[in-house]
Amino acid sequence: MRSLEIEKEDIDSENAGADEYAACFEDDFEDYEDDFEVCDGDDDSSNELELKEKIEELPLARKREIQEIHKAINAENERIGELSYRLSQKQGLLEGERSSETDANSSPSRAPVCGIFVDFATASRRQKSRTQALKQKTRSTKLLRLIDLDFSFTFSLLDLPPVNEYDMYIRNFGKKNTKQAYVQYNEDNVDRDIQTEEIETRGVWTQHPGEGTAVSGGSGSGDVREVAAAPKVNTPRLTSFLRAACQVIAVLLEEDRVAAEPSWSPGAVDGTLAISDSSSQLNTSLPFLQDRKVSCLCASQVQRQMVVSVHGLPAAAFAPALDSRHVLCVWDIRQPSGPQKVLLCESKVTCCCFSPFKAFLLFAGTAHGSIILWDLREDSRIHQYVKLGDCFWTFRMATFSTDGVLTSVNHCSPIQAVESISTSVYKKQSFVLSPFSMQEEMSGLSFHVASLDESGVLNVWVVVELPRADIAGSVSDLGLIPGGRIKLVHSTTIQLSDSLCQKGCEFWGCTQTLNVKFLPSDPSHFIVGTDMGLISHGTRQDLRVSPKLYKPQQHDVRPVRVNVIDFSPFGEPVFLAGCSDGSIRLHQLTSECPLLQWDGSTEGHAVTGLRWSLTRPAVFLAQDETSCIYIWDLLESDLGPVAKQLISPDRLVAMTVVGEAEKTSGSFLALVLARASGSVDIQYLRRPWVAPVHDELRRLQRLLQEAL
Repeated sequence: MRSLEIEKEDIDSENAGADEYAACFEDDFEDYEDDFEVCDGDDDSSNELELKEKIEELPLARKREIQEIHKAINAENERIGELSYRLSQKQGLLEGERSSETDANSSPSRAPVCGIFVDFATASRRQKSRTQALKQKTRSTKLLRLIDLDFSFTFSLLDLPPVNEYDMYIRNFGKKNTKQAYVQYNEDNVDRDIQTEEIETRGVWTQHPGEGTAVSGGSGSGDVREVAAAPKVNTPRLTSFLRAACQVIAVLLEEDRVAAEPSWSPGAVDGTLAISDSSSQLNTSLPFLQDRKVSCLCASQVQRQMVVSVHGLPAAAFAPALDSRHVLCVWDIRQPSGPQKVLLCESKVTCCCFSPFKAFLLFAGTAHGSIILWDLREDSRIHQYVKLGDCFWTFRMATFSTDGVLTSVNHCSPIQAVESISTSVYKKQSFVLSPFSMQEEMSGLSFHVASLDESGVLNVWVVVELPRADIAGSVSDLGLIPGGRIKLVHSTTIQLSDSLCQKGCEFWGCTQTLNVKFLPSDPSHFIVGTDMGLISHGTRQDLRVSPKLYKPQQHDVRPVRVNVIDFSPFGEPVFLAGCSDGSIRLHQLTSECPLLQWDGSTEGHAVTGLRWSLTRPAVFLAQDETSCIYIWDLLESDLGPVAKQLISPDRLVAMTVVGEAEKTSGSFLALVLARASGSVDIQYLRRPWVAPVHDELRRLQRLLQEAL
């Protein structure tokens, strides 16, 4: 036991001495780690060779001393290794165990000299890193002295205004299960005492025309009733109604003015003819119509109250802008105080007609061979204004003229007739009272216009409406006015002179065409009056027709002019022809010879006007060159006229017929007469020649069958 205790004390003392020695040894090498340089493998081998060479050069005594030092160092290293191994086992640390195993396995020559292993490679790398970092720091310092940042331009990436208290409250509590509400405290309802008494009121209402049993009503001032919902308004229908109502009101005011101030129409009361119940006179005493004679009258085939009068050049100078131009006036016979539109034309107008659907387009033929049209819907601001007296008048220039069409299709002779050709078959048209309503603009322009000159050339034109107007004018359409939308495009040309050459006509020269009419029930068929008493029958498609010519009862060829032709407006395939020898012929479309012919009815005077009645199928009216009017009623007498009226001393120049053909009750038939003095009056015929007779059309058909 005693020996064991002594051995234990020796081991403890050895351990304590080893610890003190190791601590002293670590203090000796602790400060020399940074002083060693790292050398590569090549340098180490070269150093070893140099060291061996130096040792070999030393003397033998010096060599022995160095070897003894090496042996002492190796012995010391072995002893320190054993002490360290024992210490690691005593402490029981894992790291000590690993290091002790490494030391035991390593050769004695590779063991460390002391307790801390000196790593020369790590020290060399650390020194190089420090040197490189110092160089980079020096370079960056020099570069920063050369780089100067520019702070002259600044901008804000985000401009967020401060949040007010309300927004902050809404952000925190607005998304929660809450809702906002407001309360009125009636602070603005301030009562003040006054001394005046309240006025008693009562509200009443009325409606016309009444749509139910209650057409009027009202409530007292104390009644509280809910306000009825606003009714739905049909704007187009309301517009049409207001336009028609305004037209009626204007007509009524016109009648009252005529009755109160008849000074502008002298002789209107005393100018009623024996064949008329009443009469009125258009106001042709306007300044721009003074000393202008009327050369032509034309009525619309659809809007029967619309009439156009053509006035020639003035006999005396009046206004430089108007003296060299012909004037056309569009009238509504219900408003005779002034024309609806005033048109100007550079050339003499020989014939004219309205569009077949509504009277918003007017076509005219001139003595120069041109076709002119006016669009009566155009804005008056694009036309000429002339101040006459105290008021301004708008004079409309032509919308389109074929004078600007520089092609061979233009007429080279004076125009004898202009007729509008409807693409639809004959039918009754309904229209509002206003002559130029918005419904007219919606009607399609699917129709043609035919023009006939005296040389026998029949041109057919297509009426084209442009999608929009160009106020700067058109480069291609030279005949179109700037701002205009309607133009004519040539469709086809029909030469009638070849088909009119007949045997026995060579002595009288070339046949001249005078007028043309298209069959209302089939616009592809037309008839042409000539100066040889013949009426040519043709089609627009150049088809074979029968008969080809309509001849008088006299079979010999005579130079008789067929001055006027008129189809029956009641759909019957019959037409009237008035000739320069005073004869009137009634032809059926399928027969070459006339059904009836009256030779001495006008005492041999040339017939210059011939019109069917618009209310009775068996009545027609004629005018001769001696200013005499004839009324025919075939049911009363088929031998001659039933009435005759001489117009004197103011001679009759032109005549046309207006009236309501569709209405049986309240219908009227009137003659529009143009006098030599330039005045135009309207004669409303007597009731027996206006009111339809029972079964009149069937009786007329029976009469025609008997004549055939």
